[in-house]
Amino acid sequence: MSEEQKIHVVIADDQELVRTGFAMVIGSQPDMAVAAQARDGAEALALAETLHPDVVLMDVRMPGMDGIEATRQISALQHRFAADGTKSEVARTKVIILTTFDLDEYVMAAINAGASGFLLKDTEPETLLNSIRTVFQGNAIIAPSATKRLIEKMMEGDFMAANVGAHGNSTASSTSDSTYTDPELDELTDREREVLIEIAHGLSNQEIADKLFISLTTVKTHVAHILSKINARDRVQAVVFAYENHLV
Repeated sequence: MSEEQKIHVVIADDQELVRTGFAMVIGSQPDMAVAAQARDGAEALALAETLHPDVVLMDVRMPGMDGIEATRQISALQHRFAADGTKSEVARTKVIILTTFDLDEYVMAAINAGASGFLLKDTEPETLLNSIRTVFQGNAIIAPSATKRLIEKMMEGDFMAANVGAHGNSTASSTSDSTYTDPELDELTDREREVLIEIAHGLSNQEIADKLFISLTTVKTHVAHILSKINARDRVQAVVFAYENHLV
């Protein structure tokens, strides 16, 4: 595999020992490369702007700019300046939050900031590597312990009350009409609604294909259309959208 084809990763953590450990794990993979290391959020942001890595592994607690704010600013990067000074589109750098602290507020803040993943630092190396590949492919990953609590909070309404929605706000919770739905919901076909409901139930693409008796390729097409129509960055925001709009 050529260097250009590899998944390029930036590691942001204020502890050198942690950065070195992650770098060794990532560097051992033939399809990955460590693009650079950052000691804080500001350095991670600067590296994202100049190197355009595929994935950033981001710690939360760092001096200066913390990981959540760095994630928010990295997620906002949509363009880069070409050599002639004009703007051209680039693939968005994905961020995976890695933290020692399994706290609900970190999970919610990370999703709201645009992170595509949330994992604990004691995650098994193989799980970390698979998560990087998953996020690189445009999907999202959340630590199992956090996923269960996140869904529980959405069912209780706490998640929407925290102003973490698929569009960066909480439209459904801002109105007294509990039957309110986003206009984007009307754009979905019946089949797309079915797929969205299964996504919200935590099923993988293959599991959805098996349950609905359709091909994996068809499911992927539906997922792409769903994310586009509801303006969601990834499956995590699609789940939030489904809960906000009373589909589950």
